[in-house]
Amino acid sequence: MSSDKTRFKRDLSPMSVWALAFGCIVGWGAFMMPGTTFLPTAGTLGTTIAMVIGALIMVVIAFSYSYMVSLHPKAGGEINFARECFGDKHACFCGWFLALAYLANVPMNCTALGLMTRKLFFGVFQFGKLYQVAGYDIWLGEVLLSIVVLVIVSWLSIRGIKKSGLVQSIMAISLATAFLVITISALFSPITHWSNLVPLWGPSTHCTSLFSKQAMSGILAIVAVAPWAYVGFETIPQAAEEFNFSIGKVNLIMIVAIAFGCVVYSCNNLVTAAASPEWTEFVKQHDWAVGAAVEALMGKAGLVVLGIAVASAILTGILGFLTATSRLLYSMARDGYIPAMFAKLHPAHGTPANAILFCLVFSVVGPWFGRTALGWFVDMAAIGGAIGFGYAAWSCFVTIRRRRSQGLEAQPRTALRCLAVLGTILSLGFIALLLIPGMPGCLNKQAYMMLGIWSLIGIVFFALHGKGA
Repeated sequence: MSSDKTRFKRDLSPMSVWALAFGCIVGWGAFMMPGTTFLPTAGTLGTTIAMVIGALIMVVIAFSYSYMVSLHPKAGGEINFARECFGDKHACFCGWFLALAYLANVPMNCTALGLMTRKLFFGVFQFGKLYQVAGYDIWLGEVLLSIVVLVIVSWLSIRGIKKSGLVQSIMAISLATAFLVITISALFSPITHWSNLVPLWGPSTHCTSLFSKQAMSGILAIVAVAPWAYVGFETIPQAAEEFNFSIGKVNLIMIVAIAFGCVVYSCNNLVTAAASPEWTEFVKQHDWAVGAAVEALMGKAGLVVLGIAVASAILTGILGFLTATSRLLYSMARDGYIPAMFAKLHPAHGTPANAILFCLVFSVVGPWFGRTALGWFVDMAAIGGAIGFGYAAWSCFVTIRRRRSQGLEAQPRTALRCLAVLGTILSLGFIALLLIPGMPGCLNKQAYMMLGIWSLIGIVFFALHGKGA
């Protein structure tokens, strides 16, 4: 237990836990990438298929998570699983890359606030231009906006999980409601036609078959980013010590959050394509295709609804990943992998205040580098998510086999063991798609460099301090 002998407060309801996962899954990218990545890569139907495949893979892995959480209902999730099954070195390795996957998303969501104001509020915070990083303009106003929001969210997080969980729930419901309004409006808009969804498999009208090389390559490229797109459902185990409900509900909450995320990603793409009979040209003409599509379908009122959805997605992402990262750091410190100061809980609020403050300090640096540079971190963060998925799945298989041999498991759990093996193989497949040059989802050279630097820092850090060194 933590060094100040306090405990987490069990104030998280099932709704708050669902909101935590859903808010982390759906961020700014769900409203930006249809025009920049998803549609140009895999087309309308290709993207939908890829998102459904990604969601099904996440559901397969979720079964392993729910089983392991039932045995180890402690903050830290995969770290606990890896330590119990494979030892401290594996726990250190898993924790280090999982921390990257979570932490990188906090400043990335913050910089999205500036982009949102550019698109919806005429760039009101674009004042005091400072410099450029990799072609991205850094404005003092947008940096200050990000910092103010980070400070407010961090303060709320320190004040207690019950308060932050309530705020997360309200924003997640706002996101879901606004998205539902946009989707229904698009379905009944007079300019929406099924023919607008063509081409189905990519930007080329010559690709007419699912089984063509171009279609399959595009779908695989989108499936490869599933660890990034759906990272968030597994933040639920990070808050396991704060549940005020039965641990048996975890699996259903995870699956519902994944399903909601899949619907948002898929429908955003379809709404974007439905706004124009030539979506291939439409996405080229607008740097924010989703916003332009919603305005075309619903007018200015649509932009207001979209603004609510986007703001809610960004804020739930910031709060959710801050919660998950701080609990992960707390767990690593409690197990002796990082300094003990991170394992202290606030005596009044029962939150890992030092870990939250560290996340705040790390995150306020991000906006000064801009979204392009931060994007390299987020690209390689998909590796961290895939590593966490793999450890959870394989730990599930090893644990079931071990408990059976010890007479602790009455049921054979054959189906779950098969899902655990499948989840492990799929996680390795994600890593291969991201790391092997020439694969559809391969990282760019900047992300490779960042991954190497992060790995080197981890090796040095744990060689000097880590318990598992």
